[in-house]
Amino acid sequence: MTAETELKALMVASQEGDAVAHRLLLARLSNHLRAYYKGKLAKLSRRLAESEDLVQEAVLAIHTQRHTYDPVELFTPWVHAIARYKLIDFLRRDRATIVDVPLDEAAEVTARDDHISAESSFDLSRLLRRLPKKMRCSIEAVKLEGLSVAEAAERCRISEASVKVNIHRGLKVLSTLIARRTQT
Repeated sequence: MTAETELKALMVASQEGDAVAHRLLLARLSNHLRAYYKGKLAKLSRRLAESEDLVQEAVLAIHTQRHTYDPVELFTPWVHAIARYKLIDFLRRDRATIVDVPLDEAAEVTARDDHISAESSFDLSRLLRRLPKKMRCSIEAVKLEGLSVAEAAERCRISEASVKVNIHRGLKVLSTLIARRTQT
């Protein structure tokens, strides 16, 4: 069985409400995404530790966008598109590194797809409302609005270290909330 066949079967079962298949799908995709992001970040001379944040963001996006996947189509290109958009968003937020982006990927970094953002914003907003205020503020400021950690600290009225901890813990809480939602 190829990765495409296995992952697509898990996604289709997930869309039909199979919580076990959904958890297994997200676990398998996390491994694939981790390798993908580490490869991309290494090419950009970035810290490999940043790949974990990207994996969590991509898994969250896959969860919130799963209703948009058409089972008639191939699954892995759909996942790759989401992973690529998350990487582009990450690079866009971190403007200091845009100059390091290879020329053949520069068009993607400067392009913008508002359709995907609009589709996921409602579901993501509902999930974020379940987080404690400072955790939500940290994630919204850095991950959604693209502020620096220092700017987020000022907005949320907490230290920069607290912003980083809140983002890390908040993404884990969101992953847990998503896993619980798929079990019901």
